[in-house]
Amino acid sequence: MKQTDLSPDAQAHLSGLVAANRLHTCPVDLPKARRFLSQAADALAELPRIRATAVRADTAYNAAHDVGEALLASYAYRTGSGAGHHAAVGLFLSVVFAGTPAQQAARDFNVLRDARNQLRYQAKPIGAAQAAFAAATAATLLDHARATVQ
Repeated sequence: MKQTDLSPDAQAHLSGLVAANRLHTCPVDLPKARRFLSQAADALAELPRIRATAVRADTAYNAAHDVGEALLASYAYRTGSGAGHHAAVGLFLSVVFAGTPAQQAARDFNVLRDARNQLRYQAKPIGAAQAAFAAATAATLLDHARATVQ
C-alpha cells in the first residue's frame, strides 16, 4: 500500500493544519489504513439490508469517516481527540482530494457531518434522499481512497 504523492500546495495546507493543531503528525500506519478501508467497505456492503433511513445515513457517514481515517494513517497524520475531530477529517479529505474526481465528495463529507450532528444531537429526521446521498458520497470516497492508497 503506497499513497499517491501530495502536491506542494496540499503539503502546505496540511502543514497549516498541523500548525493550527487540527492535525498531528505520526508514523505511517498502513495496517491501520487497510483496516479502516475494510471497515468502510463492510459498512457500505451492509447498507442495502438496513431499513431505517437514519441508521443507513449514520452507517454511511461512519464509512466516509473511516475512509478519512484510513487516508490520515497512510499519509502519517492523525486528528486530535475531542471537539473538531470530525471536522478535521473533512478538512483533510478536502486537501487530499483537491483537483481529483473525488473533490466534491470530500466537500460533501462536511454536509454529511452536519446532517449526522443534527441527527445525533438534535434528533432531526433523515430522509431517504439524504441517506442515499450519504451512501453515494461514502462510496465515492472509498473508491478514490482505494485508488489513492495503493
